[in-house]
Amino acid sequence: MLPYLAKKLAQMLPVAFFVTIIVFALTNLLPGDPTVTILGEQASPEQRAAVRIEYGLDQPAPVRYVTWLARVAQGDFGRSLRTREDVGAMLAARIPVTLELGFLSILIAVAIGMPAGILAARFRGSLIDVAASLIAMSSVAVPYFWMGVLLIMLFSLKLGWLPPSGHIRLLDDPGGNLTLMVMPALTIGTAFAALVMRQTRASMLQVLSMDYIRTARAKGLSERLVLVRHALRNALIPIVTVIGLQIGALLGGAVVTETVFALPGLGRMLVDGIFQRDFPVIQGAILFIVIAVFAVNLLTDLLYRAFDPRVKA
Repeated sequence: MLPYLAKKLAQMLPVAFFVTIIVFALTNLLPGDPTVTILGEQASPEQRAAVRIEYGLDQPAPVRYVTWLARVAQGDFGRSLRTREDVGAMLAARIPVTLELGFLSILIAVAIGMPAGILAARFRGSLIDVAASLIAMSSVAVPYFWMGVLLIMLFSLKLGWLPPSGHIRLLDDPGGNLTLMVMPALTIGTAFAALVMRQTRASMLQVLSMDYIRTARAKGLSERLVLVRHALRNALIPIVTVIGLQIGALLGGAVVTETVFALPGLGRMLVDGIFQRDFPVIQGAILFIVIAVFAVNLLTDLLYRAFDPRVKA
């Protein structure tokens, strides 16, 4: 296992290096003058020139990239141009919010999508199958921001069950935290559940046609045992793959969802940084998202062997 992990990490390093180049280049291609973020629009040309020298903005792009990469390698992501706050500290404060949102969204997606997919495959062509497929297609078609607005209108404005926005730290008030996280998690989780349902249905249909499933039924095993122990376990590999590959899309959904529900997470930090031309904030947020996707893909590979011992590293 250790040689496999070392090999995977070695493969990720060149990709991570090219990602840093792309992130730095795209960030510096954003329109606007970063000195406006720092000084405002009324600053004199002399003040702007002094700030450019202070932050190294007068240096050529390759020099600034090497300097930034060297600092990142030491764990220094720089300071926000607008607030002068350490970007590493900002990431540490906002990452837990996004991780909690992602975990709850995946939990909702799996809790809804997998049972629906199993039922749709078990009763293929029935009303259950048609209804599950229609709901799945409808959920995928609805944008995150529109789903969030609909949930706010229903649960906050009409029914008054949930607060429309805001955030409370989980450790400060677990109940209040979960109350505020329900709608954001549902916004992402319902769309994610549709993808999980469709993949579960397709994988289960393929597995249910195998000879060993007919053998298990011929032995007199209950249908529940056949579906869960024999069919689902062998259908998990494609399902886990889809979940792992959708983590990037989930983080993209967090950018919109955190903005709609005013959550102080990584996605909102990225949006604020883009609007304010805060280059260190943008670079730090995107770089963490890339690292998170790498880590999830590695974890997905490791889960293959846990779910199916026939899969070798």
